[in-house]
Amino acid sequence: MSERWLFWFEELSKEQSNMVGKKCANLGEMTRLGLPVPNGFALSLEGYTLFMGLTGAAEEMRRCIAEREKTYHTIAGITELSRLLRGIVESKPMPVEMKRAIESYYTELCARCDAPEVAVSTRSAGAVSHPGQYETHLNVRGKEDLLEKVRRVWSSTFNPGSLSFRTQKALPLEADPIGVAVLRMVNARAAGVIFTADPNSGDPSRIIVEANWGLGESVVAGESMPDTYVLDKKTLKVLEKRLGSKARCVLASHKGVIEQETPKDRACAFCLSDEEAAEIARGGVLLEGHFGAPQDAEWAIDDDLPFPGNIIWLQTRNEVLARKKEPMDQLLDMMMTRYVKA
Repeated sequence: MSERWLFWFEELSKEQSNMVGKKCANLGEMTRLGLPVPNGFALSLEGYTLFMGLTGAAEEMRRCIAEREKTYHTIAGITELSRLLRGIVESKPMPVEMKRAIESYYTELCARCDAPEVAVSTRSAGAVSHPGQYETHLNVRGKEDLLEKVRRVWSSTFNPGSLSFRTQKALPLEADPIGVAVLRMVNARAAGVIFTADPNSGDPSRIIVEANWGLGESVVAGESMPDTYVLDKKTLKVLEKRLGSKARCVLASHKGVIEQETPKDRACAFCLSDEEAAEIARGGVLLEGHFGAPQDAEWAIDDDLPFPGNIIWLQTRNEVLARKKEPMDQLLDMMMTRYVKA
């Protein structure tokens, strides 16, 4: 196990997307830009490959796939194959050397954050972006919980939608190496996304910010109607804002998260001030200029910090504009959403 496969975000840049996945590489790039990014580290794609090889999971899955070659071309067949493959991955204990390495990085992260068991999120990071396709686990606490959630992120590469996609593209079913981002959790008062160009019209002069109370998963997953802010990219002035119903929100519990009904007084109130929306837009403009393309980024408002340092950046990627998306890509998106939510 001579090749290094764990990295702090500050060691990474966008040139290392193929090594650690785009999400981790971009987190490193944002850290280098000086944007507030949660402390954390990355498991590279090599970590995935090492685990599958050292535990024997890769060979066991190849046999499982070969035995069911005639049945996995139906929805029922691919769903059953997914269940079996995920079970193989999640049943394997972390190899001793890998376990020690991950625990060592987690211990150092706790020291950096001055917390005995810092809460983290584990997020998938593919070399090619697949938004929403693989699992994210929030408010993970302690070494054992972290090791379990890393395995579950890896096993999510065998969900029915992903297997179906690889079948259609004649890609190998037994592996889709991804990185894993391990980030300190933010005590989020509110969170959401920013599009540095209007995703519906492609208008590059308008910035769209969507926000909800609590963690941003309800916004990213489209499960609750968020507040929407439309800003002018040049002046950062709020041109329009629409109050969302925000019927439900996602909050951290002691371990993991809970989704609950939003209290009426909060549902009827905007969760960002105009100044916060403008500051988020300012960061989005910086990201767009740095990456040379409109950005789709996630952020959170840290309830423990004063403005403007309370705006924390969780990830960014190149934005896909509606007018640029081919009909077949739209169809695949619809199919992936159906499988992931199934």
